[in-house]
Amino acid sequence: MPGSKEIRTKIKSVQNTRKITKAMEMVAASKMRKAQERMRAARPYSEKIRRLAANLSQANVTEYRHAFLNRGKAVEAKRVGLIVVTTDKGLCGGLNTNILRQCLNTMRKWEADGASDIRVTCIGNKGLGFMQRMGANVISHITHLGDTPHLEKLIGPMKVMIDAFQAGELDAVYIAYTRFINTMKQEPVIEALLPLSGERMGTPERSWDYLYEPDAQTVIDELLVRYVEALIYQGVAENMASEQSARMVAMKAATDNAGNVIKELQLVYNKARQAAITKEISEIVGGAAAIAG
Repeated sequence: MPGSKEIRTKIKSVQNTRKITKAMEMVAASKMRKAQERMRAARPYSEKIRRLAANLSQANVTEYRHAFLNRGKAVEAKRVGLIVVTTDKGLCGGLNTNILRQCLNTMRKWEADGASDIRVTCIGNKGLGFMQRMGANVISHITHLGDTPHLEKLIGPMKVMIDAFQAGELDAVYIAYTRFINTMKQEPVIEALLPLSGERMGTPERSWDYLYEPDAQTVIDELLVRYVEALIYQGVAENMASEQSARMVAMKAATDNAGNVIKELQLVYNKARQAAITKEISEIVGGAAAIAG
């Protein structure tokens, strides 16, 4: 059994760790509320531009058809792009592990189905490090986004993937991120981003015809690019809300676990202290008996 001094040192160390995890839990709770507000604030814009894109896809525009829109024919994806959204920091439970495992399994499935070219764009330090270790073809990346995603920072890496699709170098583009369900549940998802399909945009309630000014190509090009950027931004915002929720839950579990460890060490310390006292009493009684004898 370790000595009393060693046990006291362990208890002090675990107490210091508990203070750190408790502080991180409180910081994550504060950031989580802000991240959820930011995510919900982005949803109305995403919904509105989604409706516009859905109406546009059903409009009777015969003179121009954008490359982003699904032409109604199933295209066998031999060249695939994947945008992976992860966190920059750890200590958030299995958040990154779950989405990266799903990405790896999906990429292996694509290869088994005959995909010859898989290109990856990484948003977040954890995903970038993982993909580099796996030897993936990372064509663009961005890290250190901070607690607030800014669209102007995301446009550069996104544009590399979007331009590759527009140029015909890719048959499909997917986005992988962790969708925020609630504080206790986050769901890793991989969604088809390009080409835009009816399932992705939804079916409009009515069929609309538009008058385009200055011309259909200029308006459609601008709108659909903004729509794809809004989808990616929403994915990043969802992932950040999921990150803070997962970190808060993980740090709370660590704090609770540290409390249990401290209780167990206190019991061991009390037993060791009681054993030492009993030993001293026995020695005193034995010595007194020897003198009396």
